[in-house]
Amino acid sequence: MVLNLCLLGLEPVLPEIFGEVQAPPAVRDEILRLVQIDPRFTSLVFPPFIIIRTPSALHPSLTLPRLHAGECEALSLAFEIQASRVLMDEKAGRAAAAALGLQCVGLLGILVEARRKNLIVHLGIHLDRLQSEARFWFSPTLRQQVLQLAGEIP
Repeated sequence: MVLNLCLLGLEPVLPEIFGEVQAPPAVRDEILRLVQIDPRFTSLVFPPFIIIRTPSALHPSLTLPRLHAGECEALSLAFEIQASRVLMDEKAGRAAAAALGLQCVGLLGILVEARRKNLIVHLGIHLDRLQSEARFWFSPTLRQQVLQLAGEIP
């Protein structure tokens, strides 16, 4: 999710929406790995405003391989610090977050919130770029719903 925001040049919306943003080392490491191996992301850098914090322990209900290491660490950290929201797009991660009583927000939710707060001007352009440049898939129906939530279409 952070990497796709970086691809769009929209990572600065994170602290505008959430204030302090924290991530565990596994999330940073995964982003740095993808920057090295995926041509879509080669020029991107990990946002310097994100505070790296290691959870004191992994939550016992979170298991690999159902979840990736970054998801396990992120959910454990969010649970530990009682985060108001956790940034998560993956279906298994969102289900695990719900089981822990954590509220999730995904990439599209962040973009809707950024548009509502006038941090971005036209959401549709960013949705187009997500699909074409990041190969982020969502249905035409979901696109319509996102644009409606953002107030760009009736």
